[in-house]
Amino acid sequence: MNTDNKKKMGLWMSTSLVIGNMIGAGIFLMPSALAAYGGISIIGWIFSAAGAILLAKIFSNLSVLVPNKSGGPYIYSKIGFGDFAAFLVAWGYWISIWVANAAIAIAFVGALSVFLPILEENKVWAVVVGLGAIWFLTWINSRGVRASGKMQLITTTLKLVPLVLIIIGGFFFFNWDHFSPFNLSGASTFSAISITAAMTLYAYMGVESATIPAVSIENPEKNIPKATMIGTIITAMVYILSTVMIMGMIPPDALSKSPAPFADAMEIISGEWGKDMVAFGAAIAAFGALNGWILVQGQIAMSIAKDNLFPTLFKKENKNGVPIMGLVVGSILTSIVMLMNYTDGLVDQFKFLILLTALCVLIPYLFSSAAYVLIKMQRKNGATKWIPIIALGGLAFAYSLWAVYGAGEKAVFWGFLLLLAGIPLYVWMKRR
Repeated sequence: MNTDNKKKMGLWMSTSLVIGNMIGAGIFLMPSALAAYGGISIIGWIFSAAGAILLAKIFSNLSVLVPNKSGGPYIYSKIGFGDFAAFLVAWGYWISIWVANAAIAIAFVGALSVFLPILEENKVWAVVVGLGAIWFLTWINSRGVRASGKMQLITTTLKLVPLVLIIIGGFFFFNWDHFSPFNLSGASTFSAISITAAMTLYAYMGVESATIPAVSIENPEKNIPKATMIGTIITAMVYILSTVMIMGMIPPDALSKSPAPFADAMEIISGEWGKDMVAFGAAIAAFGALNGWILVQGQIAMSIAKDNLFPTLFKKENKNGVPIMGLVVGSILTSIVMLMNYTDGLVDQFKFLILLTALCVLIPYLFSSAAYVLIKMQRKNGATKWIPIIALGGLAFAYSLWAVYGAGEKAVFWGFLLLLAGIPLYVWMKRR
């Protein structure tokens, strides 16, 4: 391995970035949310997993078509549609990351409160711990992508342990009667599947993660496609199998009321210590996701700045080759948004910001799916087989469009306004 490669992330670090960014603390509550629909929700999981794998294939193929260029959805949109569309994609995506990071930091504090009740009782301590996590991981990321990759590999491994134990241990406490009737919702089969698929599709956000720091990944043409596909498939298997096992272990009426379904399942398998393990796993899941998204927030801002579509300070790198100002500015904004949640009178504004950015996480998937077909058309040759290309791009685009629809009219409206708010910055940058 040469000196440069020693500073880059390898296959398993890249894979852990994909898995770690998708599996956050939210998955630990999902079985309770799905319990009211019964076993049919598993089909919803499978449907959303199929969509995520389609998107993973799109990003895998794009990373080969556009090798060794960082920015992921931004750079693909730029090549496919030009500067303006790419700027809007990156603008909304960048904002959505630091807003989402605030929510992840809050989830981390909430998970830790199981061990430290003072975090639930005292806002000052909650804020201190939340800010501590944000800035500790910002420091880790400032030491280089490999340092961030090592942290991601460790936290991803640790968060998977309780989930895998539940999947394995659940076999011994499984009751098929919990799946009868299969559809508990009272709605039609189609409606129940649609609703549960919409509920679960957000669990796959982050499928594009390995494409964003492309130049910081060793052998990117091989490792990014592998990391994206392996990470997405592992995540889908963990989601689906763990949900099946928990539904098979806990009766649906009890599961729907459970505030900690994974902890309840682990208690059945191993007793009280198992509950603590799951609570620790939820905290690690949030911590790892925060680490991965802090990495992404700096990389995406640097990619836009290098194309002179974002303020030049965002392309400033430290001695470790890290976009340090992108990290610092993003984490300052994350800290401000997190503080809003702990400030009386600003909680509603915090929730509004989450709604405001919901659409901006999905728009990059739409543009990337369409860009895949356009880039292939631009580079066409006589041996190109168009039916598979159009089918893959079309299905991924349709899934992304359905996800946008599932976000709801409020999210679409406010997200659209947020994208429009970036236009003055774009005009200013182009005139410089």
